[in-house]
Amino acid sequence: PGRPRWLLLSQLFQPLSLPVGGEGGWEGRPGEPTCRSQRLMLQGGLIHPTSPGCYCYLPPTVRAMEKLIRVMDEEMQALGGQKLNLPSLSSAEPWRASGRWDQMGPELFRLVDRHNHSYCLGPTHEEVVTELVASQSNLSYKQLPLRLYQVTRKFRDEPKPRFGLLRSREFYMKDMYTFDASEEAARHTYDQVCDAYCRLFSRLGLPFVKVQAATGSIGGTTSHEFQLPADIGEDRLVLCPEGHFAANVETLNGEQPSCPTCGERLTKTKGIEVGHTFFLGTKYSSVSNAVFSSHENKPQLAQMGCYGLGVTRILAASIEVLSMEDSIRWPSLIAPYQLCFIPPKRGSKEEEEGVAQLEQVYNHLAKALPHLASDSVLDDRTQLTIGKRLKDANKLGYPYVVIAGKRACEDPPVFEVWNQNAGEVLFLTKEGVTELLSKVQVP
Repeated sequence: PGRPRWLLLSQLFQPLSLPVGGEGGWEGRPGEPTCRSQRLMLQGGLIHPTSPGCYCYLPPTVRAMEKLIRVMDEEMQALGGQKLNLPSLSSAEPWRASGRWDQMGPELFRLVDRHNHSYCLGPTHEEVVTELVASQSNLSYKQLPLRLYQVTRKFRDEPKPRFGLLRSREFYMKDMYTFDASEEAARHTYDQVCDAYCRLFSRLGLPFVKVQAATGSIGGTTSHEFQLPADIGEDRLVLCPEGHFAANVETLNGEQPSCPTCGERLTKTKGIEVGHTFFLGTKYSSVSNAVFSSHENKPQLAQMGCYGLGVTRILAASIEVLSMEDSIRWPSLIAPYQLCFIPPKRGSKEEEEGVAQLEQVYNHLAKALPHLASDSVLDDRTQLTIGKRLKDANKLGYPYVVIAGKRACEDPPVFEVWNQNAGEVLFLTKEGVTELLSKVQVP
């Protein structure tokens, strides 16, 4: 009792279909995956397709998602964000009032209930949250700024869902809606949230760019996207090499060959959009009459902003940009499991001693770094060679792999430790293993 239990790879619900040797796996089959992240997530038992653009997220993916959401919570709550949960099923009335019931077109999943009332499955929640705030008849300027956010499933009737979780019909998003007492205060909030997004992507170690963007169906007067440059990205971007200017080409009138600030030639790239921010002003608050009482005790419309981060898209996009062709690399902060232990092969002469020593390493680790004990997996497929299991661990992207090989029988025992993200192999005692892993962060 009280001692952490090994998580055994053989008991995890992670149905692997990892390619053997030089076999290409999923490529080249008609209708099969068309990008790296989709292929790696299917092979690694991370997602399972159920219908076009809809996936089961398997347990390791849910672990990664939960870690990512914890990092988002930290950043949002540091801004004074308060977490709520709005219904996915939304009545048509507020959407008609804002004009988006018609404007969104076939992208909106619509349904009619038994009483013949129209509803949609929310792709975003501006109308619902503004109605919620408008219903508070005694809202005072002293309660502003109000920064409300949620992490929920969203729905979009994509005409061509593709690239796995990069463009799906059902997905998870973090969306924040802010209400301020003045335009100046709302623009300050806008800058603060953009800074928080930059911090988040930096913490994940992702090579992001913040670009000027179109406001599209959300509306408003100012908008930025957070993009991960990638060949399969669907957005075309132009970037100043000195960092003075970055834009989605859809915001430009015609060709813009050089930076408007420094005159340097702009470079072109493609990107995967992983975050989007909008300054809305009173576009929605004026429709719902979301007012607060001002300093002079007069009703005044709240100034709004909305801010989205694609939770499941960030997972897939980070695998897309960080991974090799045949092996996953996670942002180490959100890897489903930080650590994989590999005991000796069954029947080998170091089997008994190696297993005992590996258990000691685990117990030492569990005492010194208890948060890592539940973030560790034992690859108990001891019928396979250490080399085969190491290859699989590499494909699955565990940041650290600890192997009990021949040197585990030395005095003192020495373990082979692979630091996958740094691309290095170390030989360490159990104290050395614990010291190395003491720097690992788990949200």
